[in-house]
Amino acid sequence: MVEVAKKLAATRAIDEYVQNKSVVGIGSGSTIVYAVERLAERVKKENLSIVCVPTSFQAKQLIRQHDLILSDLEENPLLDIAFDGADEVDSNRVLIKGGGGCLTQEKIVASAAKNLIIVADYTKRANSLGDQWKRGIPIEVIPMSYKVVQKTIEERLGGTAELRMAKAKAGPLVTDNSNFIIDWKFTSNSTNWSEINTIIKMIPGVVETGLFIGMASKVYFGEQSGNVSTL
Repeated sequence: MVEVAKKLAATRAIDEYVQNKSVVGIGSGSTIVYAVERLAERVKKENLSIVCVPTSFQAKQLIRQHDLILSDLEENPLLDIAFDGADEVDSNRVLIKGGGGCLTQEKIVASAAKNLIIVADYTKRANSLGDQWKRGIPIEVIPMSYKVVQKTIEERLGGTAELRMAKAKAGPLVTDNSNFIIDWKFTSNSTNWSEINTIIKMIPGVVETGLFIGMASKVYFGEQSGNVSTL
């Protein structure tokens, strides 16, 4: 049912927002696979002229596999729209992203878009961050800094900051930018995520956080009922 919900949300978002001659940011994750499939269907059926800018190696491969036009931010520094997924979305459209490790490039592409559209299934919706997503807020760090960043976050903000380990190889997970990921499992019920985000980003060695604040224009949730709700 979750996969059906992902496809419903992705299809609805692509159908409502993609227009001819658009430059489109393509995010990462399982829901975006359905979005790219639908985008490719529309391009072929309607003979649309669409240029795609990826957020990750996975997104780049998806674009190529579906014979879409691949570009980058050097050629297209301003995007009409970007589509991406999320690990969790709260009632204020604050997002946790980075479960797949692509948060920095996702945030760069999102910042270049006039509209960031999030596609997700019903399990990603929460009243407050941490209600559904229990793996913490991803933080990309320069490898040499990870111990210092861990210690600083735990001392200033509480909780636990864990180095994310790779699953298919020994050692830490390495991002597309050759950095490490720390997952901060917070304990605070604070909703001042903007202040928390600033505190984390000011720690030397931190590249980017998985907190996306004030960036999402609209969120599409595929529901168990077969409908799609929006926020």
